Amino acid sequence: MPVSPSSAAKAARADVAQRLHELRADAGITGSELAALCGWTHSKSSRIENARTAPSAEDIRLWCRACGAEDQAPDIIAQSRNAESMYVEWRRKVRAGLKQLQDSYVPLFKATKVFRVYSGTLVPGLLQTEGYATGLMSLITTFREIPNDVAEAVTARLERSRILHEPGHHFVLLVEETALHHHVGDADAMAAQLGYLLTAGALPAVSLGVIPADSQRTIWPMETFHVYDDTLVSMELLSARVTVTQPSEIAMYLKAFEELRGMAVYGASARALIVKAIESLH
Repeated sequence: MPVSPSSAAKAARADVAQRLHELRADAGITGSELAALCGWTHSKSSRIENARTAPSAEDIRLWCRACGAEDQAPDIIAQSRNAESMYVEWRRKVRAGLKQLQDSYVPLFKATKVFRVYSGTLVPGLLQTEGYATGLMSLITTFREIPNDVAEAVTARLERSRILHEPGHHFVLLVEETALHHHVGDADAMAAQLGYLLTAGALPAVSLGVIPADSQRTIWPMETFHVYDDTLVSMELLSARVTVTQPSEIAMYLKAFEELRGMAVYGASARALIVKAIESLH
């Protein structure tokens, strides 16, 4: 069972906190004594040790020095930075609008050879048309109350999606049938989007599978996730983008992806489900 994104981020932070706790315990000093040695309040020690506050690099250095374990500081600092990078607040990411967010993915896309994408709620970003992407980003902009650069962001997303036609990349994309019926944008935008799926699924580098709503499930529907080669998993939550880099967790997502992939239909069967969604618009 894949670890939820928020749980994975919290677990990584908790591992850092536990390591600092063990250093203090091994040194035989209390939280108050450690606070005095570090020059801060006891409550700060408690917050760090209980993973309520993420320690800064300097906090970790002082903690390790107080515990007589200065040699461990660099490793714990690196561990802490990795934990914090797993959970990036969307508000910080999108405060200047959505175009910057679209552009930030380009280097990762260029470097990835095999894309695996599972989407339970929306058409995957790589396959979104202009009208659909405009509808979606307009909703996001309004909800998040961020600068409106929807037109520029949509252009950036479409530009980014050209990678579908570049050699050296392969795309395995899975979508739940129910996602085809979530209206994003007006009826014309939805019709154009679903029509494009009929074409995109035939691209040489694309394997598009649709998981029928009435299929006998071997694994439950889950959060949308992207696997870049076998080295990184990314999930986009309401409040954050979460990345997973631990090999054991990536392996769980790959296992889940293969289960989902086995439930999907392809080719003519997938096209029939897309046509059914188009017909439901009328």
